[in-house]
Amino acid sequence: MTVKYETPRGAVALITLNRPERLNAYDRQMRADMADAVKRAAGDDKIRAVVITGAGRAFCAGADVSSMDEKYNIEEILNTEYAAFLSAIQTMPKPVIAAVNGPAAGIGMTTALTCDLRVMSKDAYLMSAFANIGLVPDGGLSFLLTRQIGYARAYQLAIEAEKLDAQRALEWGLVNRVTGADDVLSNALDWAASLTARAPAALAMTKRTFRASWDNGLRNAMALEAMAQRTLAATEDCAEGVRALFEKRKPEFKGK
Repeated sequence: MTVKYETPRGAVALITLNRPERLNAYDRQMRADMADAVKRAAGDDKIRAVVITGAGRAFCAGADVSSMDEKYNIEEILNTEYAAFLSAIQTMPKPVIAAVNGPAAGIGMTTALTCDLRVMSKDAYLMSAFANIGLVPDGGLSFLLTRQIGYARAYQLAIEAEKLDAQRALEWGLVNRVTGADDVLSNALDWAASLTARAPAALAMTKRTFRASWDNGLRNAMALEAMAQRTLAATEDCAEGVRALFEKRKPEFKGK
């Protein structure tokens, strides 16, 4: 199996890219397996948070260039096979945390940055490696980078294919946490588990409004937030949160 799917922490799904002999580079089978795993997590009501990581010493080295031949239609594959799981990560209502345990290059970097949150090993790096083989960033990386670090830095990373170490990735806001190499996965799983205690509808609406704000203007963002607040204010979880606040206790959210 090129992608492993596990539930090690109750309501947390762990998705592991599992081609360590190829540094978890995507081939056709792994793209299909990844799409299945992400959709499985998105569609399971028992799952409230997701962690994505890589087996072995890499997160993902990008696309497996050895699998490219004269029949390899890169445009079609990007718009179908890669889009199937990258879009699902973006649109699923649950928080998705990338545990970047090693190098994340090319479409592997895209995969990490598509996730909502990122924990990165101090020994890992991000690399927009496309320029090294005469290509442009793909899978939405140009969109993700320019919005997260600005045009000048994003363009420089793209054309120079520089390895961005964990500390600079943290300083630039591309990752949320940097840990020791042995602690990346446990840190991400602990973080995901802590998020499962929060109101699922509120997490989902927050993700939806923040994602939409990238595309919408200020007025559209305000309108979407107002709609979300109206919906959430009528939930049992909201009422429980208010009660717990006044009773000075930890709320017990039921996802209702």
